[in-house]
Amino acid sequence: MNSLENSGKTCLTVALLLGAGPFLDRADGKAPSRPKVEEPRPNILWLTFEDASWYLFGCYGNPMVHTPVMDSLAREGVLFSNAWASAPQSSPARSSLITGCYAPTYGMDVHPRPFDTPGGILFPQLLRDAGYYCTNNNKTHYNTTLDHGSCWDECDRKAGYNSPSRGKDQPFFSVFNCVASHMGRYRTVHTDGRRDYTAEGIYPRLLELPAHLPDLPEIRSDYAANLEAAQDIDEWVGYFLKDLKDKGLIDNTIVFVFSDHGGCQPRGKGFLYETGLRVPMIAWFPEKYRDDCRVVQPGTDSRLVNFVDLGPTVLSLAGIKPPSRMQGMALYGRYAGKKEREVDFAFASNQLHHFNPLRAARDGRYKYIRSYIPYRQFALRNYYQWGMPGNKAWDEFILLGRNTDPVYSQPYLRHPAEMLFDLSTDLFELHDISSDPSAGEVLKKLSSAVSRQLRSTADLGFFLPTSRSGGVLYDKVRSGKFPLEKLYCLVEMAGKATPGDYGTLVANMKSACPEFRFWAVVGLAVLAMDGNLPEAPRELLSLMDDPDPYVAAEAALASAYSGHRREAVERLVTSGGDYRPVFYSALECLSLDPGMRDAIRERLPELRDAAENLPRTENEDPGQMARGILVNLGEMSVWDMHGEESYQAGLKFNHGRRKKLPLP
Repeated sequence: MNSLENSGKTCLTVALLLGAGPFLDRADGKAPSRPKVEEPRPNILWLTFEDASWYLFGCYGNPMVHTPVMDSLAREGVLFSNAWASAPQSSPARSSLITGCYAPTYGMDVHPRPFDTPGGILFPQLLRDAGYYCTNNNKTHYNTTLDHGSCWDECDRKAGYNSPSRGKDQPFFSVFNCVASHMGRYRTVHTDGRRDYTAEGIYPRLLELPAHLPDLPEIRSDYAANLEAAQDIDEWVGYFLKDLKDKGLIDNTIVFVFSDHGGCQPRGKGFLYETGLRVPMIAWFPEKYRDDCRVVQPGTDSRLVNFVDLGPTVLSLAGIKPPSRMQGMALYGRYAGKKEREVDFAFASNQLHHFNPLRAARDGRYKYIRSYIPYRQFALRNYYQWGMPGNKAWDEFILLGRNTDPVYSQPYLRHPAEMLFDLSTDLFELHDISSDPSAGEVLKKLSSAVSRQLRSTADLGFFLPTSRSGGVLYDKVRSGKFPLEKLYCLVEMAGKATPGDYGTLVANMKSACPEFRFWAVVGLAVLAMDGNLPEAPRELLSLMDDPDPYVAAEAALASAYSGHRREAVERLVTSGGDYRPVFYSALECLSLDPGMRDAIRERLPELRDAAENLPRTENEDPGQMARGILVNLGEMSVWDMHGEESYQAGLKFNHGRRKKLPLP
């Protein structure tokens, strides 16, 4: 094991701080003055880590955690107070990072599904062409069938700026990704035998929980584990800062430190709330580059910053003009934008087999969430995430009726197509103000901004996963033959359908294109749930046998709300084959509605058989999903959902912790 792994926290911190800060050379704490000379191009280092919200770190105001390295880095560098991942999951967020575009532009938004995309969209190649040595150790996870390593000089577990293949004085762009904070660290199914976090200076019983979390023992334990992971990440960042100093590279290296998206408490990772999008992000610049990089002075940068900005920023810092196809803007460097972003955007497309496109916008104070299938609850499970004890406790708290505060139930319920939150008073988005007349102008502004964003970026996120194979969807749509504007109009109509839309929706159910059939069905489901479709039209019932599984499953769901519960539930329960999880997704949605549970219970023998005999090795396997539906029906405890083998694996994880890797 590398000796850095064995160094104690206290010794490491002392070695790093060196008095006033880790990079200040003079005893008075001021950086030494340097004459103006022609400097070489800066090295750029990205230190990324996983599944961590901004509120986990001391530099963001958390007094219950010890993160001296990042706190010091933030004091000397730039702390971004409004940094957003483009998406709340790793693969679409990284797809946005590596392209400088919102991932739906290239159809790279479905997690974690690679599809064909155009070539030449991965920005590190532009750095290589300009003479940079580019390395990635070793997380890519881009939603494209392109070779993920093709844009890097090195892309493996040994890759790094210390590579002997890097030329003497050759500038580098290096990415290192640490999994010490990944959800897998806490995905232990239960808390039995967990470590004593008080040994790390973290006291679960004394923690002040973030406002969106109900106070449950398992959630306290998971939160303590999150804070322990933040402290491990802090040490990990310190290893690199020390190595840069030891190698004589610190004066020529710009450092960015950030998480890939929000954290893994309930309503975090995978959710389009701030807890899934807002990330810790710090940038540190050597003194000699600050003027050229247009860094006025260290401090807090409150601009609306998005992952799509980081690719253009790296290019700009290297003196390379970002290509016009990039949708982000350079924050620093030669090509830094002169205007601040007025409205920022984000997206989510799915929780594994739960296809549920969402879009978000913010203007600095207000946050808008647009749900295009509003009856699909946010809390439909990603069964990997539901291996966290806190998520299980959250389920039990809501499903068994123990909750008395409606703010905690919000993700389990049907919600409005448009939601609005005032982040200045409600940072954790507990109180939707979209129906408040005084918020009408803001709602209209952000709604219109999202509508324009779909069109200006040619958003492909409303195409079904089944339509994205067999060629480059990006090219097919831009050939001029696909009526994209017509699709956007239908999508926007569907989520807010009114009786006057009935004729248009029925007409679109006859389309040869599965997208038009799907979104027409969504509109009819909205009408049915609002009591505006007492009887299903013949066209809707026939679509329960549509060749596209997403259309068929959604048609069954809509039919269940328009007088055909038994037939619809039978279709969803008995559909087999590779797309069974798509039908189970619709069934899980129904099972969260108390009014639908009796109809589903009529099929308990088939569901119990599926839960017992269908595969559940992987988190999206149908056997695992069948167990989740039984939990929603009250036929199985959530604590039994993952089975005895998972309990035993959880014991092992509760005794261990992830290594702070990779190292420089």
